[in-house]
Amino acid sequence: MKYIENYSNDPRYNLAFEEYCFKHLSREEDYILLWINGPAIIIGKNQNTLEEVNSEYVKENNIRVVRRITGGGAVYHDQGNLNFSIITNADGSSVIDFKKYNLSILEALTKLGVQCELSGRNDITIDGKKFSGIAQSIWKDRVLNHGTLLFDTELNVLSKALNVKQDKIESKGVKSVKSRVTNIKDYINVDVDIDQFREVLAKSILKTDDIESNVLKLSEEQLAEIDKLFEEKYSTWDWNYGQSPTFNYKDYRRFPFGAVEVRLEIKNGNIKECKIYGDFFGTEDIGELEKKLVGLKYERDYIKSSLENINIKKYFGDIDLEDFLNLLIE
Repeated sequence: MKYIENYSNDPRYNLAFEEYCFKHLSREEDYILLWINGPAIIIGKNQNTLEEVNSEYVKENNIRVVRRITGGGAVYHDQGNLNFSIITNADGSSVIDFKKYNLSILEALTKLGVQCELSGRNDITIDGKKFSGIAQSIWKDRVLNHGTLLFDTELNVLSKALNVKQDKIESKGVKSVKSRVTNIKDYINVDVDIDQFREVLAKSILKTDDIESNVLKLSEEQLAEIDKLFEEKYSTWDWNYGQSPTFNYKDYRRFPFGAVEVRLEIKNGNIKECKIYGDFFGTEDIGELEKKLVGLKYERDYIKSSLENINIKKYFGDIDLEDFLNLLIE
């Protein structure tokens, strides 16, 4: 496994850096990235940005809002939060598997005295409190597994910056965002700051004290490609916020695999526009399913027959066609 150093604190650049490494570096190696953002909200690929953030608070406090390429929910980052990215081959599987790709993180934290466990879909917890949220993407048999590690984050800012839907809070059996998260620093058995924590974690994951021999330095040409991705994608309003179509039908439901919201513009009995939002994890681009729905007659049996040969689970997770039809049509 190669370690790629990146000491930028700009979330737009860091996500561009991560995407480039995921999609363009040699598949002969696995890679680990450990990086720290300045204050930011990182939006899941399929989420409606305007409904996930407290826009007024974000603007007043100069918090950047950036969309990532993986599913899941919105998370708050600051310089007390360490992010990890693990890039590997998918071994022929096209199924999201959080346990498989996060064992090295769990083992590394355990060595530091953090008694933690994977919990729910994609969280790592201490004493039932979340300190890490994980997301994944599978692209051309390559897996990007990344997540947050709340080391010494401003939890009061986190709770004000995010608009967490009440049903998500209630599903955790707690009353507030702040009450269900915690910082690693309160549990770690060594006295370190976040930069030292990054180094300790890197050594543990790489299983060596000689980090330098595992470092991969990107070329000037590769860094130029990252700069281009930073400018043309991650710095744009279209990517980070995106257009939300007008709609005259809306439904939202929470499933065990995550929440799904459908918005449709229906004219003359046909679906003219479609947008699907949520914090679900799928292995296929939800935009492809949206395109399949546009132009269909808005009638249950017609839509069912049009979709019956499509594997809906690839877009969302564990959902069947009938559940999806119930979401589309009351």
